[in-house]
Amino acid sequence: MRRILIVGAGQSGLQLALGLQSKGYDVTLLSHRTADEVRSGRIMAPQCLFPAALRHERELGLDFWTARAPRIEGLGVSVAGPEPATGGRTRVVDWLGRLDGCAQSVDRRVKTAGWLDTFAERGGRLVIHAATVSDLDVLAGRYDLVLAAVGRGELASLFGRDADRSPHSAPRRALAVACVHGLGPRPEHPGLDAVRCTLVPGVGELFVVPTLTLSGRADLLLWAGLPGGPLDVFRETTGPSEHLARTLELLERFAPWEYARATEVELTDANATLAVGRHAPTVRHPVARLPSGGLVLGVADTVVADDPVTGQGAGSAAKCAASYLASIVERGERPFDEAWMRTAFDRHWESARHTTRWTNAMLDSWPEHVLDLMTAAATHQPVADRLARGVDDPSDLEDFFYDAERAAAYVSSVAEG
Repeated sequence: MRRILIVGAGQSGLQLALGLQSKGYDVTLLSHRTADEVRSGRIMAPQCLFPAALRHERELGLDFWTARAPRIEGLGVSVAGPEPATGGRTRVVDWLGRLDGCAQSVDRRVKTAGWLDTFAERGGRLVIHAATVSDLDVLAGRYDLVLAAVGRGELASLFGRDADRSPHSAPRRALAVACVHGLGPRPEHPGLDAVRCTLVPGVGELFVVPTLTLSGRADLLLWAGLPGGPLDVFRETTGPSEHLARTLELLERFAPWEYARATEVELTDANATLAVGRHAPTVRHPVARLPSGGLVLGVADTVVADDPVTGQGAGSAAKCAASYLASIVERGERPFDEAWMRTAFDRHWESARHTTRWTNAMLDSWPEHVLDLMTAAATHQPVADRLARGVDDPSDLEDFFYDAERAAAYVSSVAEG
């Protein structure tokens, strides 16, 4: 039986560990927190998995929350107009696209704790320890394969930055999230759960995401602000109440149509706010060499850390775990050498590169043709639906999103029927 060590118990590390466990591998998982510590801790960066990523959980029998989590059927986009001298902002663009299937958001405290318990109950070796480079140096020789699914920190720093695939060298967004009960429905679609994104040009973005949390159905209010701008004001908050108050003040100023349904909200629990640390979106080289010469393969955002602005983090992690699982199983009894590691990453990158390209494009000022696409989506439902489904499968955007002539031709073809 092949022995595999996975460091990190997030979406990718746990999904991969549980997948390998189901295939008969001897898996050791290192987590820096127990399941109970995760459940009782602060909310983590929010996640939403769209249909393609959710399919990987379903195939492994890990979709434990489908019956309880909100069924997210659409993606809505609003573009805020300029701030007037008096009165509130209005929307210059507003549309809702339908997904091909349902997306799902589950509080990471719920999912991570549930999967940790499942891994242990199924006989997995769970070690609670914040691993260091020296730890891996000692452990690596005992395993056939070592994988790091750690996102950032000392272990992530082992993996060198791939400058050719990393156009940004500085953080592009500052994130702040509050998980609330009591948010009212959007009056345009009162019976439909959807991720809602409000784009405020030159300022940042607001995301409203229906979710399942510790206390049941809730909504995430997430601001993604340009560093140093009017949304970058959460690091100075003194506690959850002030965080929520600031969230609502910004809603009233920049997205009054969302504020109108948020006047009765309250935090779901005392740990339901978070100001997320800012990090530059970075692609790293997939293989790291330990001081003793052992090799480590990077997983998910250890090696492809996109900006959270497009909400792709958890989905990309799920897709990476699924790709690596297939590569490991197909390897059989042959060694997991450096050439295989690079091939396994390249297989994942063939899909991940589309997400990285799209996310990086959304961080910059939009060219005229992208604004035209957003406007067209408000008039032509097929355009809205295709843009929404592009969140699920960003490779589809290659056909029309990045080129002005292709974008115009696509809109014309839809308009002409």
